[in-house]
Amino acid sequence: MKLKSIKLKNFRSYKDELSIDIEDLTVFVGKNDIGKSTVLEALDIFFNDGKGTIKIDKDDVNKSALLEGDNDIFISVIFDDLPARIIIDSTNETTFQDEYLLNSDGFLEIIKKYPNGGSSKVFINAYHPLNSNCADLLIKKNTDYRKIIQQHNIECENQNLNATMRKSIWQFFSDDLQLQEITIDTSKEDAKNIWEKIQNYLPQYSLFQSDRKNSDNDSEVQDPLKEAVKEILADEDITAMFETISQKVSTRLAEVSNNTLEKLREMNPDIASSLNPIIPNSSSLKWADVFKSVSITGDDSIPINKRGSGVKRLILLNFFRAEAERRLRSGNQQSIIYAIEEPETSQHTDHQKILIKAFKELALSSKTQVLLTTHSSVVVKGLNFSDLRFVCLDGNDCKTVKTVEPNQLPYPSLNEINYIAFNDLTEEYHNELFGFIEGEGNLLDFTAGKPTMLYNRLKPNGTVNPEQHILTQYIRHQIHHPENFHNPRFTFEQLIESTDLMRNYINNN
Repeated sequence: MKLKSIKLKNFRSYKDELSIDIEDLTVFVGKNDIGKSTVLEALDIFFNDGKGTIKIDKDDVNKSALLEGDNDIFISVIFDDLPARIIIDSTNETTFQDEYLLNSDGFLEIIKKYPNGGSSKVFINAYHPLNSNCADLLIKKNTDYRKIIQQHNIECENQNLNATMRKSIWQFFSDDLQLQEITIDTSKEDAKNIWEKIQNYLPQYSLFQSDRKNSDNDSEVQDPLKEAVKEILADEDITAMFETISQKVSTRLAEVSNNTLEKLREMNPDIASSLNPIIPNSSSLKWADVFKSVSITGDDSIPINKRGSGVKRLILLNFFRAEAERRLRSGNQQSIIYAIEEPETSQHTDHQKILIKAFKELALSSKTQVLLTTHSSVVVKGLNFSDLRFVCLDGNDCKTVKTVEPNQLPYPSLNEINYIAFNDLTEEYHNELFGFIEGEGNLLDFTAGKPTMLYNRLKPNGTVNPEQHILTQYIRHQIHHPENFHNPRFTFEQLIESTDLMRNYINNN
């Protein structure tokens, strides 16, 4: 099962329902405090029901919605790549299609409603029969099924299985099901049982936050190592060795205690006869406690929390990956979703490039999706255009998340995304814009009517030729000819002005 999209409504800064498409690798970009991490945290709440990293509460209700009297948070998740068959009880196999549990687009849509930020109520948005003779079957009782079957003389091979009876009833009315999209309450009857079974198929979701502490005693460090200890100690050969050790120790202890009691009998037989040595058997010994202080150290036995912040975070990132994979192997989940906030934090540029390459490769793995937030232009430049989601405000100051399309240029420009998302303006982006205008044959039209300034061109023979150029050409020449020191260097403010001039011209033409 794979995450296709998420919908948010009244959750923190997301008031109106907003749908966000998710791919195998999805990276959220945008300014600080715009709502990137909110998406990842909403998914943690949805998948882990408060047992993960994030706990939902009443402060998560959108404040504008609250003033309007609406205090219900909605987090909806849509899945595709669904299992061909699902088991809803110990003896019956069925499909999402046969149970009419898919929405009108053919996807599984789970809605979780959190009244005033409290416990969730779960619904399934489904394209479902509304014919009064066969509607609401998932929330009816066994006796209701039998009554319908008897009333309409419906053939059914097994009236002890609700799923079989449902199928027979729906088949009987197949010419007039009156399908419409509705929400099914999963707190009642078979709908409740089905939701419990569906949860076994949901992806494993693990969130690594950007502001987490970096200590060698953190759970991401301790858990994988402690679980490794458990697995190692469960090995049959090692268990046999512990049994041998236990027997040898027990024999020696018995010898010491018997000798002690023998000497005690010489002095006070009554006390000696009232005492018995108690030696625990091997199975009751807590061998794992011997290794409870497991950790990882580096050069000269320096623990993680004494290393540089970049090294600490890099190690913990990979412990996070190892723990998530261990949890996946130990459960019955179909797939795994890694959600990592700002993986570039405290990382050298070289590490950032390696990390994004590793995440791209990880996203190609079977049954694996990766969600990231980033403020790094280095990370963005290592991505494909389709990987990006731009979190911003629309013209009405409402929160929106856009799939990133080439706006000013006819090809995906990641320099442009860095400029839009982070105000990260580079000379490389200025060159891209200028090159596009020139390549389209519009340079004369672009320069027409704009004020000019003196530019001293340096000729190959060393002489200087004064020329008049608009600001954009002045900057372009300086970028391409850094060896020419006969002109005042353009300022960053001029670079912004020239870039915006080109962006506006391309956008309007």
